[in-house]
Amino acid sequence: MKLTPDLQLEILEKIGIYSSRFSIPEPRILLSTKEVLDMPKEMTEGRRTSAYKYYGVSYLQYNLVFINVRKIPDEKTLENTLVHELIHLRFPYLAHGKRFNKLVRQGLRGKTFLPYRKRATISAI
Repeated sequence: MKLTPDLQLEILEKIGIYSSRFSIPEPRILLSTKEVLDMPKEMTEGRRTSAYKYYGVSYLQYNLVFINVRKIPDEKTLENTLVHELIHLRFPYLAHGKRFNKLVRQGLRGKTFLPYRKRATISAI
């Protein structure tokens, strides 16, 4: 797809909607490999120079998502990629697999997820 101002606005609007549904802070979105390479190296470490190979990449520690618009062939793949990357942010402990794919499908269908809560540790006094 070609990144136009209208498409950029559409992506940012969808990110806002899905972030709200998934109860996560809205991530910073990068839409070109140039933007990835312009980021500080420590923020994109690990998938800095290989990011162009993927439809999308999540940099969990920095609440940062790269959407490789030029590589994405159509609207359906774009929507799937947006949800896929946001599911990574919402469920950082979950690897790809059946459960992950189920959550992506649920997200695409409009499911809302409650905020993620870390388990409290109990200490004896």
